[in-house]
Amino acid sequence: MAGQKLNPPSLLAEGGERTSGWTALRMNIMAASVVAEAVKSTFGPMGMDKMLVDSLGDVVVTNDGATIMREMDIQHPISKMMIEVARTQEAVAGDGTTTAVMFAGELLKEAGRLLDMGIHPIVVVHGYRMALKECLKILDKIAIDMSDDENTLKAIAKTTMIGKGVEQALEHLSDIVVKAIKSVTSVDSGKVNIDTDYIKLAKKAGAGIEATEFINGLILEKEKAHDSMPARVEKAMVALINMPLELKGKEIEAQISISDPHQLKAFINEQKATLKEIIDRIKSSGATVLFTEKGIDNFCLSILAQAGILTVRRVGRGDMEKLSKATGARVVTNLEELSQADLGYAGEVEEKNVSGTRMIYVRECREPKSVSILIRGGTSHIADEVERVIEDCLGAVPAAIVERKILVGGGATEIELAKQLRLSAKSVVREQLVVEAYANALEIVPKALAENAGLHPIDVLVELRSQNTKEGYKVGLDVFSGRIKDMFREGIIEPLRVKKQAITSASEVAVMILRIDDIMAATKLKLPGPEEILQMTGK
Repeated sequence: MAGQKLNPPSLLAEGGERTSGWTALRMNIMAASVVAEAVKSTFGPMGMDKMLVDSLGDVVVTNDGATIMREMDIQHPISKMMIEVARTQEAVAGDGTTTAVMFAGELLKEAGRLLDMGIHPIVVVHGYRMALKECLKILDKIAIDMSDDENTLKAIAKTTMIGKGVEQALEHLSDIVVKAIKSVTSVDSGKVNIDTDYIKLAKKAGAGIEATEFINGLILEKEKAHDSMPARVEKAMVALINMPLELKGKEIEAQISISDPHQLKAFINEQKATLKEIIDRIKSSGATVLFTEKGIDNFCLSILAQAGILTVRRVGRGDMEKLSKATGARVVTNLEELSQADLGYAGEVEEKNVSGTRMIYVRECREPKSVSILIRGGTSHIADEVERVIEDCLGAVPAAIVERKILVGGGATEIELAKQLRLSAKSVVREQLVVEAYANALEIVPKALAENAGLHPIDVLVELRSQNTKEGYKVGLDVFSGRIKDMFREGIIEPLRVKKQAITSASEVAVMILRIDDIMAATKLKLPGPEEILQMTGK
């Protein structure tokens, strides 16, 4: 009918829901911000821990951002995007997950203020991209060339560990981490290769963190295969065999008829002779310690025990490869090929009882390319947290060695970035407010450090800005004294790669979220409101 206003047709089936425009943007910003707030209190040396309880009642106590993100039962799609930030950060840089998530949340908060001022989301997106590009340039300029001496590497490890509940063993753990990383570092045509997959982490509760030890070789949660075997072998010649030491069964069904007891005895003796021949080959090679991936016949075990050969059976394939890297032995698949040249060396192979569990130590190897760390803790929860801390270090320290560039911590880098961004914003017309908002978001790092240490964040921020102008980009917040200090002199340093990845990941996810202006839910789904967002993100 002429002049009659028609309602537009619905794109969705009956029961479907759709949120678009400013409402969708604000809901997305809120969902991301709630996740960022959840981890903010864990940030820095004075950060608090989170207790995560699953549906079975299992408990995880940690302040590691990646673990918190992984364990939280989050259903909101935007919040899941924040989890991807943490996963990417952990995979690429090994540390800095809390920084990345927290910064992404703050970028979106600042974007919300710009949207309230009437600035179009695309202008915000463009401004954030400009600011990110400028940040990466500034980071390259202020990065410090790193010497790979042991003290510098230990300082990076300590910075990663501080605030994660291992302060009483900081020196001890950092020393262990650096030793382990140096063991698996090689240089090929001027290129540094660090394969942390060959650093085995074994974990056992029942002793203090200080009892954590570095094994210059390998530790196996196994025991010797026969009680009569020696529990300790010095200057061990190690054989690695990937074949069963037992008689193979018949491939076709067969029946053996024996009418005379002497025939039965002869048949058994023939089997034993075959097995003994197999063991004689091992003995003649000079092996004093044997590791096999397959099973071993009981008769073979008794002969090996009589020969004084410490034997461990059913060793996993991954551990066999690590044993080969540690001892220099070759994994043999045909006993006829076994010779002295195939054997590896370990200064000591020993079975020890560790808190009620028998474990095999293979140590004092010659220049091993695979090593182990036995992690200890008074309880299983503490041992788990120490393991997470060491894993973070095994990401951060190699990143610094490979790139050979470091930055100072304590919020110093973020203050310098914010200062230089504000200066560059003066030359921008349309995106000036956006670049300044990006600079404001960067300052969430020193703010969170101060807040979690019980200091007034605004006072600290003002003093940091002032000292940065006077003394340069190396001054940051010492949360233990509450004073502004030269972080480089204090040894608070971190790899350039960690910071670059955190800023890049956070910026990219913020841009992605800001570009979403329409959310459509299927018939069986319901778009959450503000209260549901809080529930879905665990707040």
